[in-house]
Amino acid sequence: MSSDLHTFYQDIPAEIVAKLQKIKLVVFDVDGTLTDGHIVLDDTSREYKFFDSKDGMGVSLLQKAGLKVALLTGRYSYLTTRRAQELQIKYVIQGERDKEDALLNLLHELKVQPEELAVMGDDINDLPMFKHAAVSAAPADGYHYMRTIATIKLTRNGGRGAAREFADLILMALGLVTPEGDAKFLRERNIKFALTNQ
Repeated sequence: MSSDLHTFYQDIPAEIVAKLQKIKLVVFDVDGTLTDGHIVLDDTSREYKFFDSKDGMGVSLLQKAGLKVALLTGRYSYLTTRRAQELQIKYVIQGERDKEDALLNLLHELKVQPEELAVMGDDINDLPMFKHAAVSAAPADGYHYMRTIATIKLTRNGGRGAAREFADLILMALGLVTPEGDAKFLRERNIKFALTNQ
């Protein structure tokens, strides 16, 4: 039986820890979740987004631990494609207005059950993902309603460590990262990191 998880981020009740321990797939929204939500366009319409290396490390740790990671976003952006390539994220769905249909297709493709799904989103277009997930998370600066219904209310902002917090909490529940943040499983499994994995 699971017990409460006390971490340097926040305390997670035992019933949520039990759900986290079953997770096999983590799906992230992008804008406002892996980025701070700002979309900057210069006078040539070139787009800029800002990703946090700590969030990238969190995504990489999930994958190194054997979990599947996917990105599901309503906007298409080359920068998202490039970031996904850097992090070696295999499942990337962009420009998808119907997130529910896209998510259900992904679950079917990967043979993942809803009780094995964790999602992170920041705004109401992510509601369909929350509806089908065992565990949902919203960043500290996410839209109020999303934080109201999220299983986990993260303490970090989108694009500023929220994805790392969510990844760490999942890995802490699995016993792979200590409550203090030591990713001990990397040493135990002799896993090395390349600089591009952040």
